Amino acid sequence: MTERSKIGYIRFTIESYDGMALVSTVDPQKAIIELKISPGCEGMVLELLESLRRDEGLKIGEVL
Repeated sequence: MTERSKIGYIRFTIESYDGMALVSTVDPQKAIIELKISPGCEGMVLELLESLRRDEGLKIGEVL
C-alpha cells in the first residue's frame, strides 16, 4: 500500500528499469499495487523500494 497520489510515480520509476518489474494497481481507492517481478530481480526491487522510502520519503507499505 502507498499513497494514491504516488502510484504513477512508483510505476514510472520501477518500470523505467526495463524488464525488472511491472506495476499494476489492485485497488486504486486503497492505493494497493502489485509488482510482477522478473526472476532474479527480487533483490533489486526491494532495494529500489527501500531507496524510495528513505530518499524520496514515500510511504510504501509491506511487501509480500
